[in-house]
Amino acid sequence: MKILLSKIIYERNLSVRQLSIMSGVSKSTIHEDMEEDSNPKIKTLEQLAIGLNCRITDLFESNVK
Repeated sequence: MKILLSKIIYERNLSVRQLSIMSGVSKSTIHEDMEEDSNPKIKTLEQLAIGLNCRITDLFESNVK
């Protein structure tokens, strides 16, 4: 599963700081979750999705079909 935070931040022209303010997730946690081998908590994904006004499933890419 690949987390798409970097792509979403870029496409929406946001900074990590802005996303942190929007979601209530710390900048350090966002940076950690942007790493390729990250394993974010579901609660963090939920907060990010709420802040970005999207679905949790929009935050990651899965190989499962």
